[in-house]
Amino acid sequence: MLFNLVELFQNWLDERGLYAVVQVMYQLEFRAFLAALLAFALVRTAGPRVTAWLRRRKVGDTPEFNNDTLNDLMKSKAATPTMGGILVIGAILVTSVLLADLWHSMPAKVAMVVMVMLAVLGGFDDWLKLTAAHRKPGSRDGLFPWEKLLFQVGIGVVGGWFLWRSAPSLDALVLNLPFQRTYPPTSAAESLVQPPAVAAGVVVLTGFWFTLLAALMIAGTSNAVNLTDGMDGLATGLMLIAGLMAMTLVAIACSANASYFLMVPHVPAARELMVVAGAMVGACMGFLWFNCQPASVFMGDTGSLALGGLLAVIFVAIRQEFLLLIVGGVFYTEMASVMLQVGTFKLTRKLTGEGRRVLRCAPIHHHFQLGGWKETQTVARFWILGVLLAMVALVFLKLR
Repeated sequence: MLFNLVELFQNWLDERGLYAVVQVMYQLEFRAFLAALLAFALVRTAGPRVTAWLRRRKVGDTPEFNNDTLNDLMKSKAATPTMGGILVIGAILVTSVLLADLWHSMPAKVAMVVMVMLAVLGGFDDWLKLTAAHRKPGSRDGLFPWEKLLFQVGIGVVGGWFLWRSAPSLDALVLNLPFQRTYPPTSAAESLVQPPAVAAGVVVLTGFWFTLLAALMIAGTSNAVNLTDGMDGLATGLMLIAGLMAMTLVAIACSANASYFLMVPHVPAARELMVVAGAMVGACMGFLWFNCQPASVFMGDTGSLALGGLLAVIFVAIRQEFLLLIVGGVFYTEMASVMLQVGTFKLTRKLTGEGRRVLRCAPIHHHFQLGGWKETQTVARFWILGVLLAMVALVFLKLR
């Protein structure tokens, strides 16, 4: 909104000697880092009030696991307010509306719509689960897993289809595989005269395959972040790292020189997603202020589902799904650990009559916790893994 107002009144501002205001608002990097600062300030300011409101509403979490030892370890978290994701999502939404050019950017619009829809889905599920004790007996405790997944895939299909429809060129539709060059090697001087065409052999996705891939990435990442949100600051810190990587990769994708040099898809239409990613980073920093151990508030499904979906939209829009698998490696490992645990238990019960487990407990962060790691150690070590995976992603970006 502020960007659009400056754009609308550009001549008026110039006439009154306010050219510096116009100039700085046209700088994408400035707006992205300003978005991070503004989102942090919004969460930091509203945090105590929202947390107190959630506590008064008795919207608190009482985690229960099929493990008595883990239940004892997590007992201290009983009644900690959850649904704090409304802080994060609200800050991202407000900041993006103020500083991003949503009016002219379809990828940014899609990102906002997917984020809000997943936040509503997660909020509804949180509210059903957390208020079950206050409603009549027999009422729903929450959405069934298949219901939640169906909505996530549906939201992913909508987001993917709009991203495909709005793609301005083949560059925004390529299947960007590891070690594959999107463009032939081109000097900076040549690319200024004539932008290179997509290299021979690069797969350009049709609407069906693009939408399917986008839906899988959005639904999968949304679930993966949700499953990771089980320790104080764990998912929030990892999302902060992933958000910083998203800002970097969007900056590369919307820069002709950088994308042609690295031979990765040049998607200038996604430039406003750098502001959105900046808002996500700032909101996560602000939330980590309250969510670090011992947490005074949890984000719940409201925040985790929406953040995972938003991250996926950004990476899909800039055609970096493979790098998302690396950057979000901890998230996907958490999801894989749950699938492995559940699948193994069901299979062994069917074959032997007695279900067996591969891990002490799933998701995998609880496996290490039961193995003797303190919660703070587990979170810090997973953050370190997140940073290392981000470095690996940057290395893969250059290997073409």
